Amino acid sequence: MPTPLDPEVLVVGAGAAGLWAAAVAARAGRRVLVLEKTSRAGTKVLASGGTRCNLTTTLGPAAAAGLFGAASAFVLPAFRALPPAAVRRHFHALGVPTVTEDHLEKVFPESQRAVDVRDALLRDALQAGATFRYDTAVQGVRPTADGWEATTDEGPVYARKLLLCVGGQSYPKTGTTGDGYPWLRALGLEVATPVPALVPLTSGAAWVTALSGIAVPSGEARLLDADDRLVARRRRPVLFTHRGLSGPGAMDLSVHVARGGTCTVALDLLPDIDLDTLRASFVEAAGRPGGPHLARLVDAALPARLLAAVTRQAGLDDPNPPLHRVDRKTRNKLVDALKGLRVPVDGTLGWDQAEVTGGGLVLSEVNPQTCEVHRFPGLYVFGELLDLTGPIGGLSFQAAFGTAQLAARHAAA
Repeated sequence: MPTPLDPEVLVVGAGAAGLWAAAVAARAGRRVLVLEKTSRAGTKVLASGGTRCNLTTTLGPAAAAGLFGAASAFVLPAFRALPPAAVRRHFHALGVPTVTEDHLEKVFPESQRAVDVRDALLRDALQAGATFRYDTAVQGVRPTADGWEATTDEGPVYARKLLLCVGGQSYPKTGTTGDGYPWLRALGLEVATPVPALVPLTSGAAWVTALSGIAVPSGEARLLDADDRLVARRRRPVLFTHRGLSGPGAMDLSVHVARGGTCTVALDLLPDIDLDTLRASFVEAAGRPGGPHLARLVDAALPARLLAAVTRQAGLDDPNPPLHRVDRKTRNKLVDALKGLRVPVDGTLGWDQAEVTGGGLVLSEVNPQTCEVHRFPGLYVFGELLDLTGPIGGLSFQAAFGTAQLAARHAAA
């Protein structure tokens, strides 16, 4: 049975979401205990963004929420309760000034050090009055007559409100090993199968891996299924690697690849030129004897090796043909390849390389205004434990902070 010494709010998981929630609930005057199974807080924060920590976005609440696809309506209340601009202001108040990379709407600590973000979050929670117990693994949770019980390797812990934010399965070396999923399933809650997300894609095509090191900084990547139907698209940089494709444009599509298996990424290498305009320029060039070669027509915007891949896909041996010597059918194939170079992909690099998890507690189980589970009063699930996956660009942290804000505020009321 709970005693006066037990916490009023029990937070399981000392990651980004847990640290934020602990500070909010403790500052509201609640006794807050945070249980963390590893020996320190915010381990995954330290590894994020190549240890630079892209902590939020420059976008407004509606625009940021809109990038979550089918989950946009769910996450919008969290982004309105805690807009990205408010996240930046909070970190500034905690002594962590931020800088932006406007071309990708990213926000980083001015120091470019993820440890400064982690330290600020932990310091904020401690100063607010939260208590932490490290090296304390939770084995399960269950409702009681007065609230909730968490079973740990050191005995049960009771609380009126239970906040679960143990993360997903990405970066398992940091401690996120999917612990929360069996707890949720044991309560009869629906959990969407977890898959790696925001992770590089793999390709078995030799010509793809031969392009390793080539970047397409302003291309558009369209993911097509086995029937050539559009699954998703992103206009973000793409990088060819020795394993396949990386960069934000490819990684943003990875959750769909992880769920759907073999598919095709069609790369629009000239997204600023519409298809009809490009076709017309090819027709005009072909009508000029001694006219431009392909590389000159595309203004040398593409590396020679990549242009050679385009011409091969169009059926040409010449990597830079004079267009007046290319027949109409092949010209059309060149245009199609420039506007949709077809890159076969067969999977992802998996959990060890995934930045976040796709899948988790299905959103219909949760109140989007509070992050409280509908069927279990006093139980709050938020952060990466939810089936909530946004693109690269600080959106995952923003979702963690925003949903933590809602959960902690409601739990502490």
